[in-house]
Amino acid sequence: MDLALFDPALIERYDRPGPRYTSYPTAAQFTESYGASDYLGAVQRSRDSGVPLSLYVHVPFCASPCFYCGCNRIISRSRSIAAGYIERLEREIEMQAALFAGRGPVLQLHFGGGTPTFFSLPQMEQVMQALDRGFGLSRSPQREYSIEVDPRALLPDSIAGLAALGFNRISIGVQDFDPAVQEAVNRLQSYEQTEQVVLDARRHGFNSVSVDLIYGLPKQTLEGFGRTLDQVIALAPDRVSAYSYAHMPQLFKAQGQINGADLPSSQQKLGLLQLTVAKLQAAGYVYVGMDHFARPDDELARALDDGSLQRNFQGYSTRGGADLVGLGLSAISRIADSYCQNVKTLDAYYAALDTGRLPLQRGLQLSADDRLRRALIEDLMCRDRVDCQRLEHEYHIDFRSYFADALEALKPLAADGLVELGEHELRVTAKGRFLLRAVAMPFDAHLRAAQAPAPVAGAAANQDLPRPAPRYSRVI
Repeated sequence: MDLALFDPALIERYDRPGPRYTSYPTAAQFTESYGASDYLGAVQRSRDSGVPLSLYVHVPFCASPCFYCGCNRIISRSRSIAAGYIERLEREIEMQAALFAGRGPVLQLHFGGGTPTFFSLPQMEQVMQALDRGFGLSRSPQREYSIEVDPRALLPDSIAGLAALGFNRISIGVQDFDPAVQEAVNRLQSYEQTEQVVLDARRHGFNSVSVDLIYGLPKQTLEGFGRTLDQVIALAPDRVSAYSYAHMPQLFKAQGQINGADLPSSQQKLGLLQLTVAKLQAAGYVYVGMDHFARPDDELARALDDGSLQRNFQGYSTRGGADLVGLGLSAISRIADSYCQNVKTLDAYYAALDTGRLPLQRGLQLSADDRLRRALIEDLMCRDRVDCQRLEHEYHIDFRSYFADALEALKPLAADGLVELGEHELRVTAKGRFLLRAVAMPFDAHLRAAQAPAPVAGAAANQDLPRPAPRYSRVI
């Protein structure tokens, strides 16, 4: 991508709160009216379809809080807390596996958190053995078994042990190497610690190393973040994710520890993003989209080229067409045409499993309209284009009349050169790829309904007052 296409003024113009579209509809639409019978119906439809399974395991524990974090995690310095969680996790694995019997071996597995390496190696082995008994794990070179790691939580033999358990992809949290930023967000982590993890991963056969960064953190500067980017490039990871920090202390208590006066302005934040794109592209990384960069020979970059790129709850992925079983506290499953999320507190998780129930809390059965819009939004986010005729044929609609409101909303973006509205195709331009969410949002029926004027009985003069907008991260 030509960096000359990065237009800060244009990006700022369209910078407004919006979903990241790791799913459609988003989790904001999940409801507690979705219950066990709905889930079992989705499982049966999944069984009938015969699609492969992928697994996600959530480990909620962290030894200390990172102030920027908005994840569902439990802070504890006592590793003994993990034993009770693993006991219930094994029960959940057994119960879920019984529903999906005969669907293995599993080729895609991801451990996220929290801090998955909060578990000791013997505990991790215990969980992997439970997954193998229940679902059947693969030793195929084509498997994709990934784990998020915190270099501060690793022992000298940790990486070798994870490789022996079958993990072959690793994601390393960095955020920023600048000491002032690290102190402001309560995450002190040296470059040397991180470098050692990368070296160990390469030595023990991990075929993909990813590094996660965040821009927009307190006390970040162009000079300091530029040094971080140079250090990351020196590590030569296969993938780099650079996420935009969303400061929402009203939702995430830990963020209240951040001094808002230390946050970069929107213009400064745009500068950090522009610097990130410039340095990573100069180093040979491909801009995959939505915060993700990859080396040209990486699977992710190849999937972008051949049109097989997918989007899921972890971001971009190369493995499409699989149903996802989420295991652990707050984990989300995508089964057939539905989503389901587990309970979010440890007490509720333990109580459900101790009484022989799956720890389901809420979910959503997708309507025909949801399925259509999900397909369209994924095409935009992953392939930068929508084949209108294909959707008309598959969903029996007239594209232009069905999406008349969305197409009208896109006219200003088309005038600014972000999209091209052809007769049979909607295409995101190279310039528009920096604003994929802004292009997708007009097609989000749930977002449009949430932002529609709320009628007030007997007060016609007030009918133009907007409803409170859903709380999402911003485009940049």
